[in-house]
Amino acid sequence: MSIGEDEWSRERARFGRDDDRPAGPLAGQFADLTRRLLDVTPTVGGVLRLVVGAASAIVPDADLVSVTLREPDGKYHTPVETDPVAVRLDQLQYDHEEGPCVESARPDGPAIARSQDLARDPRWPSFGPGTAAHGYHSVLATALLPDARPPRLSGALNIYSSRPGAFDDRAIDLALLLATHASLALAHTEAVAAAELEVANLHQAVESRDVIGQAKGILMQRRGITADEAFDVLRRASQDLNVKLADLARTLASRHTEVDLPVADR
Repeated sequence: MSIGEDEWSRERARFGRDDDRPAGPLAGQFADLTRRLLDVTPTVGGVLRLVVGAASAIVPDADLVSVTLREPDGKYHTPVETDPVAVRLDQLQYDHEEGPCVESARPDGPAIARSQDLARDPRWPSFGPGTAAHGYHSVLATALLPDARPPRLSGALNIYSSRPGAFDDRAIDLALLLATHASLALAHTEAVAAAELEVANLHQAVESRDVIGQAKGILMQRRGITADEAFDVLRRASQDLNVKLADLARTLASRHTEVDLPVADR
């Protein structure tokens, strides 16, 4: 849905209000987007799809929307888009290493890059005319995670329009708000993922320690050896069989009546 100029002025004023009047439709959309980004979408892909959909609905004259991500090795790709044509336009930039999306996706790139007439824009002599030949004449890109450092990816939110002169200051404000929401949600999502991974690794470490302890106890009881000698039996068998120590211990603990290991030298 497009927001009219008068309504946009009212909405922008309401963002800074300190009274209890109900928020207008734009403020409501951003509030809902914030809630969904932080509470409903636990994956990076989910975050990006929500932001791309919101940009398509909120930014006037947004005919195509995509996200560019830049890998640590400098390669670009488009993981999310509203139309396959957006992928082709993004790829023009990747192939020629020029254009607003690749510029904004660089960690040291501009926060905003825009063209109102791609066919005649001298900054991008290959991408501009190529995109205009596909029928798209305006583009707006805003940076995502501009302070990203490896292994985190930097990126850009890309918006294309078939209309020349499509993206004014109002569109830039909206795109920056969406990009900020996306950047915060992506950082939140990555933090959640990292925390979950840390917990999973901790659980795995505890489980490995416990099962190794069980296997040592079995060997100590069966062989009449000390804890150190039992561990040495496990370690040597692990090396000889080329099997992880925890996996070997798990096998011995679960099948101790069937499995036997060599006795350690005393």
